[in-house]
Amino acid sequence: MTGFSARLTDKEVEAMSKLDWFLHAYPSRVYRPLTTHTPMFLGGGFNAINRGVFVSCSAGNSGPDHSTLSNDAPWLLTVGASTMDRSLLATVKLGDGQEFDGETLYQPHDFGSKMLPLMYPNANEQSSLCVSGSLDRFDVRGKIVLCDRGQNSRIEKGQVVQFGGGAGMIVANAPADGYATVADPHVLPASNVPYAYGLKIKSYINSTASPTATIIFKGTAMNTPHSPAMASFSSRGPSQITPVILKPDITGPGVSVLAAWNDQTFNMISGTSMSCPHLSGIAALIKKAHPDWSPAAIKSAIMTTAYVTDNSRGPILDERHLPADFFAMGAGHVNPPNAIDPGLVYDLTPQDYIPYLCGLYDSTYVQVIVRKHVDCSSVKSISEGELNYPSISVTLPANSSTSVSYTRTVTNVGEPKSTYTVKLDVPKEVSAGVTPTTLSFNEVNQKQSFSISFRRNGGGSGAVQGQLLWVSGKLEVRSPISIKLE
Repeated sequence: MTGFSARLTDKEVEAMSKLDWFLHAYPSRVYRPLTTHTPMFLGGGFNAINRGVFVSCSAGNSGPDHSTLSNDAPWLLTVGASTMDRSLLATVKLGDGQEFDGETLYQPHDFGSKMLPLMYPNANEQSSLCVSGSLDRFDVRGKIVLCDRGQNSRIEKGQVVQFGGGAGMIVANAPADGYATVADPHVLPASNVPYAYGLKIKSYINSTASPTATIIFKGTAMNTPHSPAMASFSSRGPSQITPVILKPDITGPGVSVLAAWNDQTFNMISGTSMSCPHLSGIAALIKKAHPDWSPAAIKSAIMTTAYVTDNSRGPILDERHLPADFFAMGAGHVNPPNAIDPGLVYDLTPQDYIPYLCGLYDSTYVQVIVRKHVDCSSVKSISEGELNYPSISVTLPANSSTSVSYTRTVTNVGEPKSTYTVKLDVPKEVSAGVTPTTLSFNEVNQKQSFSISFRRNGGGSGAVQGQLLWVSGKLEVRSPISIKLE
């Protein structure tokens, strides 16, 4: 056993050294964990935007549970992951004629259409997941094996089946993954099918003494319906640190992304670490078109021009095929052409974040983040909701008719002479108003402020959502509104 000890005395180290498994310890060294909420990490991103550098970060791959995201500081663009309108189809055909579409990157041309024995090794949880060594008691030779998704990687499941002599594999989604499938570079013929399809395949296996199946590989299919859709793994908000700032900010392509790889020609990877670079590249294009824009202005342009409908003209769906909420997709899916010309932006300077930070932390902590002297006792702190952010989050207490108001300031980056009219959409449990209802500009970079207020209409609890739009001709500057009803 080896590792680093923390705050051990010399006597404690000496006592440990007499144990058989002990190798060495370093009692004089203290190692502090670095997380996305520690000041050193937060300070790195802040130092970047302080120098005019846009920072895009992955929301994380711990979805679909709520409050699982990372990188949630308001000066960072927090990016979720969603699908593209492309599928790499692998259809499972059962012996009774049922067919179920799934996905895989590996598309063999010589698998044929012969029906093969089909089995589900569900003697215990480990074998049903096709964990290494769990199939040793089963005869999988020449068979297609159904494996449940979870615990080990999908590719590793295929390796386990292949090692046992299996001819193919079906990976059935877990309940949390729903309809969200992934095209992986499997080592054998395989198909990842949705949870609902997995249940039907298991029902077929249990209905006959000799179940059979084959996999029909159909290659790339474009214009996949209901695209984009949220990935099940994409981490969700609200933020545990600053729940009144809506996170993630945006979603982008992050499922089955084909790209160059370090130890092979190409690979296909899924994750928010795939969607995040997409947004970094889009931000670079916006910066090229508008070199004088701040990181906050670029973020605002990305968020306020995002779209929330899929290619079937319905709302963007989550892994359950239900409308995705703002805690999954943030402002929506990035729309690069529109982000170049957003009309208005919600801008922030690095100095604007200090009153917000002083509302959360003491001076010492804030100084580590911003890397300069700050005396929070002399700073008028603000709440998260008061930050000039492109999205709006508000908490309305139970049994209270008191209104909650915020002020926002927009900067004109579109036509010099332009007028925007407000459109407000909130759920029936809430009444809201905006003052003024029109904003008129005479020049570029002119600023105008407005206030928005919210009040409960009665009962209800939980999270509800709406939107605020400033409309001028074809331009729509949209802010998502997240409302927590206590």
